[in-house]
Amino acid sequence: MATGLKLRVWGDFACFTRPEMKVERVSYDVMTPSAARGVVEAIHWKPAIRWVIDRIHVLAPIQFHTFRRNEVGSKISARVAATAMKAGSLEGLQTLVEDDRQQRATVALAKVAYGIEAHFEMTEAAGPEDSPAKHHAIATRRAQRGQCFQRPYLGCREFAADFELVEAFEPSPLEGEKDLGWMLYDIDHQQERRAFFFRARLRQGVLDLTDLAPEDLAA
Repeated sequence: MATGLKLRVWGDFACFTRPEMKVERVSYDVMTPSAARGVVEAIHWKPAIRWVIDRIHVLAPIQFHTFRRNEVGSKISARVAATAMKAGSLEGLQTLVEDDRQQRATVALAKVAYGIEAHFEMTEAAGPEDSPAKHHAIATRRAQRGQCFQRPYLGCREFAADFELVEAFEPSPLEGEKDLGWMLYDIDHQQERRAFFFRARLRQGVLDLTDLAPEDLAA
């Protein structure tokens, strides 16, 4: 039973932030598997299915672009939010942007295009009405029509992504093999947001994740 999709996604900018950079945003060279999963889930996701990224194709040259932008340096704490909810009042939830604004550098990617190969697996939450054929048909139809639950983005929400369903990808402009070092694979939100990393290698412009075993992941 077919459960896979091929999506071409592109945008003017992307930033798949390296978590080891504490202050400035510095992007990985290519899209991370977790970011690719986020794009697919924005098109179709239900508790009954879990998306798995098989391959990421780099369809445009890797170009970095540096710029500065204003960011808010803090966020409202969960404790303050809980207190406001209990009191039924919005008092204390405001933040003074002008007083808390910080200018930070961002090293982003420019003029990006990727091919995402993904498939889904059924989860324990699947009910009698759920089937691989049903969800594959829904995901395919939504991708063909350009429908999404939320606008997919490329690492940061301000970097919106366009997407289309394709049968095949154009050849990558990248040749040879490149070791990208340790890259974020995904975050397990059921284990206190535990992050997992893998050794990423780009071959002929393709990041192949199909042979990745659990022992290849490092926390």
